[in-house]
Amino acid sequence: MIIREDLLLAHGAVYKEFQPDEIIFEEGSQPKYYYQICTGTVELFNYHSNGKEFIQNILNDGQSIGESLLFTDRPYPMNAITKTNCILLCLGKNDFNNLVSQDANVMQNLLQCLSERLYYKYLMLFNLSGIEPATKIKTVLDYIKDYNLREVSDTVQVPFTRQQIANLTGLTVETVIRTIKKMETENILKIERGKIHY
Repeated sequence: MIIREDLLLAHGAVYKEFQPDEIIFEEGSQPKYYYQICTGTVELFNYHSNGKEFIQNILNDGQSIGESLLFTDRPYPMNAITKTNCILLCLGKNDFNNLVSQDANVMQNLLQCLSERLYYKYLMLFNLSGIEPATKIKTVLDYIKDYNLREVSDTVQVPFTRQQIANLTGLTVETVIRTIKKMETENILKIERGKIHY
């Protein structure tokens, strides 16, 4: 949880429920709220000119959505859509800015969150510029593991579908399926009941 729910509520945040495939905000719209996921999964994405979807990030419980843009006057450069039933806490931009300016712990948590996301973007940018599909997929899997686990030796079940991995890496779903099967034969990961364990 980036900001405690009780703190957000005390500053005027309200709960809002979303059904799967509901748009939270669209590319080009102005940021007006701080969004924090209480429950559910949200996808940040863009469309290429050919209509192909490119996933920027997939966010879950306790994570915030598009918060960095509340510090600028720029519009959203991506879309946000719910992938499951979601409950979000929504706090108006002015109330959010007041909260951040008044509470050093909140600012520290936001800076840590933004730093983690920037780190992820740097990794993805470098590794996605490569040619090898296994390197691209491994970068996504490493990030998921690093984000979800403290011990590198532990295994994590990957919460993404093959299509989502394809959209995150710019690969085709067929390439992702083939590469994941090859990675399994090389003992890099395991597939159990259709789920990837890394």
